[in-house]
Amino acid sequence: QVRLEESGGGLVQAGGSLRLSCAPSGRTFSSYHMGWFRQGPGKEREFVASITRSGGSTYYKDSVKGRFTISRDNAKNTVYLQMNSLKPEDTAVYYCAAATYCSDPACSIGNQYDYWGQGTQVTVSS
Repeated sequence: QVRLEESGGGLVQAGGSLRLSCAPSGRTFSSYHMGWFRQGPGKEREFVASITRSGGSTYYKDSVKGRFTISRDNAKNTVYLQMNSLKPEDTAVYYCAAATYCSDPACSIGNQYDYWGQGTQVTVSS
């Protein structure tokens, strides 16, 4: 069993930055493809970014490309989401997720993930 815990959310003005962290429990962190998803008010959950086990490849939702960066430190058992140039439409609860197997390289479909965190709120004011 893997437990995921997100941190780093908060309230920020448009144009600002936040860095989210996710620290899974267990010793097999490096065996998981890691992803970030978000769910805004009245919206469905959507893929934001993911990173392969080694960290060698990353994938992003088009609207966050160039603004968000996903990274991982397998030695620290932590995955990060650096969010710059935040916009009000980025307001959402952000979830960290871990997948043991992905049917596509980006692993962008939520039901491919085995473990989910509780989420952290990100609010961007205009």
